[in-house]
Amino acid sequence: MMEHMGKKKPRPRRSFTREFKAEIVELCQRGDRSIGQVAADFDLTETAVRAWVRQAETDTGRRDGLTSGEREELAALRRENRRLREDVDILKRATAFFATETR
Repeated sequence: MMEHMGKKKPRPRRSFTREFKAEIVELCQRGDRSIGQVAADFDLTETAVRAWVRQAETDTGRRDGLTSGEREELAALRRENRRLREDVDILKRATAFFATETR
């Protein structure tokens, strides 16, 4: 009979400092170890390390795309836009309510 072959329990989401990510990227860019080896050595996912390396290359201009600063600004603008849309929606409903109350 086969052993129980259930799915692995997902790892809880971890967060890392910018300094830690920068050190990992530097190790990858040195070239003595592959991204996979660095990821394994530090118990990280290879996907995450690849994303950090790509973002570092974008930030330094070696790759096209949004820099980290631009990504942060875009996220802040999207949050503000969402909040303003909610405010406008509330004002529209309040205007409609008071328009019917005054008739």
